Amino acid sequence: MVISELAQAVIVAVIALTLPPLPVLLGLVAMRAAAAMVFQPASRSAVPGLVADSELERANSAIGLGTNGLDAFGPLAGAALLPFLKTSGLLLLDAATFIVSALLLLTLPALPRLPQAPSARRSLLSEAHEGMAYIWQNRVIRVIVIGLCAVVIFNAVDDVALVFLARRTLHRGDSAASLLYAGTGLGLLIGFILLTRVAPQVATAATLLAGYAVSSLGNLLTGLSFAVLAAFGFQILRGIGLSAMDVGHTTLIQRSVPGHLLARVFGNVYGAIGIAAGLSYVLGGVLLDATDPRITFVIAGAGGLLAAGLMAIFLPRALRHAAGQSDSSASAP
Repeated sequence: MVISELAQAVIVAVIALTLPPLPVLLGLVAMRAAAAMVFQPASRSAVPGLVADSELERANSAIGLGTNGLDAFGPLAGAALLPFLKTSGLLLLDAATFIVSALLLLTLPALPRLPQAPSARRSLLSEAHEGMAYIWQNRVIRVIVIGLCAVVIFNAVDDVALVFLARRTLHRGDSAASLLYAGTGLGLLIGFILLTRVAPQVATAATLLAGYAVSSLGNLLTGLSFAVLAAFGFQILRGIGLSAMDVGHTTLIQRSVPGHLLARVFGNVYGAIGIAAGLSYVLGGVLLDATDPRITFVIAGAGGLLAAGLMAIFLPRALRHAAGQSDSSASAP
């Protein structure tokens, strides 16, 4: 995690000091995104070694609040500081935040050493394959990943479609589109704050299933909106659902996967979500061209709700099956 943060600091500092041409800039941004994607599974894998099992929901909610939730304030802070710091100064400030993060990470207590499978050093691809194999073999994780990808394939299209909904359907300008995007960020912030209080008292599977349904319903209702403020409110609802999805699937994976495989599983899960989101953008773009933003949102939300309904059937079955296997193992002589 420290190396990831320092790498991002260096990359952003290089961008700030050189302000490179677009092709070079795109390459540097891709490198920073790759470093950030390394941090995400590493950080989520570290949480079970830092907090008690009963505190996982609250800890994951707090992490979500500090990452996804506070993203809502990043563009606002950048817009406020840009006239004073200019582009290079703002980027250097961004680079400094990664250094501060790395220093804070160094203050964490030492993470417990996890047992490793007895094997020789293997390649990155072989370890990634091990994570994929575990996902397929573990019924609970397999169902979670399939459900997540299905919901994302249907609903991630809102990243593309919101601007068209604001401009074409609601006949508003860029400020209205920005407001709709801000609605999701505000919903994430509200959702993570609520989950830090209520998540430990709610079954984790119920939190995940509610997240699937609420986030999908938010998109469906957005498509039915006839005013920007209504769509803004429904995107807040979607953001709340996304926060429940994040806490739910993260906590279930942390409790279901052995520690030495946790980072590999998380890496594959986030990779699968990224592929699903990319596929959603492509299919959503085709749907937008063939129909209109309103129909696109309704189809996205309805498809997500269908996926949530199927998950409400298969996830509890998978959890009961896993519990039965655990009981059988515990009672065996």
